[in-house]
Amino acid sequence: MMQNYSGIQKFLHDLVLSKKFINKSLFELEKIIYLKNKDIKNQSHIFITGLPRSGTTSLLNFIYSSDHYASLTYKNMPFILSPNFSKLFNKKNISKKERLHGDGISYDINSPEALDEIFFNNEEEFIKNELVNYIQLILLSESKDKYLSKNNLNFKRINLINSILPNSIFLIPIREPLQHTYSLLNQHLNFSQLQQGNDFIRRYMNYLGHNEFGLNHKPWNNPINFKDLNDINYWLEQWCLFYQDILKNYQSYDNCFFIIYEELTNQNYLKVLLEKIYFNQVENLNLNYFKNSNKKEIDINYAKDIYENAKDIYTDFKYKFMHNNSSSI
Repeated sequence: MMQNYSGIQKFLHDLVLSKKFINKSLFELEKIIYLKNKDIKNQSHIFITGLPRSGTTSLLNFIYSSDHYASLTYKNMPFILSPNFSKLFNKKNISKKERLHGDGISYDINSPEALDEIFFNNEEEFIKNELVNYIQLILLSESKDKYLSKNNLNFKRINLINSILPNSIFLIPIREPLQHTYSLLNQHLNFSQLQQGNDFIRRYMNYLGHNEFGLNHKPWNNPINFKDLNDINYWLEQWCLFYQDILKNYQSYDNCFFIIYEELTNQNYLKVLLEKIYFNQVENLNLNYFKNSNKKEIDINYAKDIYENAKDIYTDFKYKFMHNNSSSI
């Protein structure tokens, strides 16, 4: 979407997204005009989180296609904290086109997207006081009862969201580590090149907290042995550190579901997933939505010991969350 913006649109996005006081002022105005104080705390809102390139966007689009959930979409840009106010602006729709990742996922102005980091990138006290109000405003704007979010950074605040919305559901995908990290590396190289050629792409991604790839990349954990972002071993090490922590911290949570990326093409697996998240109207969804991802031939040198460690973690995840009953799919 960002590559289609005119000069005026880029100026508006830079102005609004870079100034927290503008967003918060519009948010306060929106609350005065639209907020109805409906009780939404006990709804089973869904938060998809985890490493990028693990299927988070596909999961978002799949569940959103049911038309049972409200999400932020591109039409809310750049007024992310005022979803009802943003609808007053007539935005020209565009025909669906492939996103900059070059991964076959298409979007238009009505597509859901990971935009709520604009809200979460505030002090914790603000989040505690306003999350329910913010989600209410999103639900009101779409006339829905349940919220659906994809935010790859929300793994850091599962406990915080849980404390505010106790019936929330967290979906955390995991993907075969070599395929996954090869994809991470390629996207880092892709976006580094794109951002070098167009600085607005860098600024735009920075505003939205999309520092997974590119010139403003931020690691999920402090690197130990590998610090070269152009080396697949950096991404393999990050993969291991991320999923070791996730497993240690959240495997016992009944509302955290670890999803095996490669199993999403299995209709029975999907049906069990939908049952687990209290989604009973399976007929509204296309269970053939997820396409078989052909494994890429990876002709690149990588440290065998760290890959073996990653494979052990992945195998452990598959065993725990496909053969046990607790938080399993």
